[in-house]
Amino acid sequence: MRDSAETEGARRATGVSAGGGAVVVPDTEVPAKAKRRQFSPEYRVQILKEADACKGPGEIGALLRREGLYSSHLVTWRRQRETGALAGMRAKKRGPRGRAEDPRLKQQQREIARLQRQLKQAVTIIEIQKKVAGILGIPLNAPELDESD
Repeated sequence: MRDSAETEGARRATGVSAGGGAVVVPDTEVPAKAKRRQFSPEYRVQILKEADACKGPGEIGALLRREGLYSSHLVTWRRQRETGALAGMRAKKRGPRGRAEDPRLKQQQREIARLQRQLKQAVTIIEIQKKVAGILGIPLNAPELDESD
């Protein structure tokens, strides 16, 4: 059997220490939603200048560790700087892009609106003709249906 001096300070699988001390429970709370870090354009330009000034081996790695950045940040920011997007850059809106509207759709909507106006005018004219025929006592014959209808 083991001596109690040997197990002093040792922990059991249950998390209870051999000495019968207090149980230490790690904090397992997870934040509701992780927040994406956002870097201002000024900060990005500053980091790129510092990275460009690094000449010795390991200096860029030290810079990235100090700032909590990844090498992919530098790659992306350098590309943006080369295309000139970094100067006036704002955070890109995420999510689905809006669809470009088809020019034929606008034309068809105008055509539908025009035809609806013509239909309304034709219906008004027909109603007036019916009223005039009723006042004058002229019988209106129902239109004969063709076999194709």
